[in-house]
Amino acid sequence: MTWDELHTYCLSLPGAIETFPFEPAVSVFKAPGGKMFATASSGSDPLDVSVKCDPEIGEALRDQYESIVPGYHLNKRHWITITLGREVPDARVRELVLDSYELVAKRDRSKSS
Repeated sequence: MTWDELHTYCLSLPGAIETFPFEPAVSVFKAPGGKMFATASSGSDPLDVSVKCDPEIGEALRDQYESIVPGYHLNKRHWITITLGREVPDARVRELVLDSYELVAKRDRSKSS
């Protein structure tokens, strides 16, 4: 998966926006309500993306894939960082990004109820 493919996919999710709170090359993708669901640096090589993940699923993914590690600069229990272009299939990366988006969006909806 390339930067352009990741970027396009993240912004294709309903109401998703891109912000740059850290530095110009670091994209933070947010769901409606302003909660972050993914972050990646357009200039990193190799390209990594960090996403929110259920802790048990995250642990299983880290056991299954060498290129999935605890979230870089994030809560290591609730976030994973995926190095793209290695053994994790692009379809699985998209699934994990969507899962992260849904976790964040669900949490935001439950707070407003």
